[in-house]
Amino acid sequence: MSLKNYTIEPISNALAMSVVIREHYLHRRAPCSFAFGLFLHDELKGVICYGTPSSAPLRRGLAGPENSFNVIELTRLWVNDDVPRNGESFLIGNTVRKVDKEFVVSFAEIQQGHLGIVYQATNWLYTGLSAKRTNWHVEGDTRHSQSLADEYQTASALREQFGNRFTLVPRPRKHRYVFFNANKRRRKEMLKELRYPILPYPKKLTY
Repeated sequence: MSLKNYTIEPISNALAMSVVIREHYLHRRAPCSFAFGLFLHDELKGVICYGTPSSAPLRRGLAGPENSFNVIELTRLWVNDDVPRNGESFLIGNTVRKVDKEFVVSFAEIQQGHLGIVYQATNWLYTGLSAKRTNWHVEGDTRHSQSLADEYQTASALREQFGNRFTLVPRPRKHRYVFFNANKRRRKEMLKELRYPILPYPKKLTY
């Protein structure tokens, strides 16, 4: 079966999140302003989501505060195992220009053994590793750090609630990729606005 037999269509946020929670290895929701499905006839075989990055420092730091409104993140990508080779690249390449922001960022999880080969194959810029940060963790609580942050807002509130069960743990760093969603002339301007260095693609995992 060839990728020529597959189609890509916009899908609802609700459908995208139901698939992401069930199929994506993180099994949790993500920011989602644009969602597209990869279909073989009427069967959904892949999902890609783009949304506003939850990290304000990332939005400001990528290309300066003046471009913080102009940043979107590829937040989730899932393709079924029976999709032909290059299915992920096919899904990215046919959707990334349909979002309404010029700076598109995405991350490859080093702990999952990912180098970001799919971003390399679709000509994204490699800008190094994500910043060193810490995650909020409560012993015996399975909620993600972001879920805890959304509910409790501050570390002091968590300490008050959970005492010594609350700790700060180093956040695993990720490979960071950026795509310029603009015409050739605008891309030249964006190169000057980008605040991260452009580096050679990683070819081996860095733990």
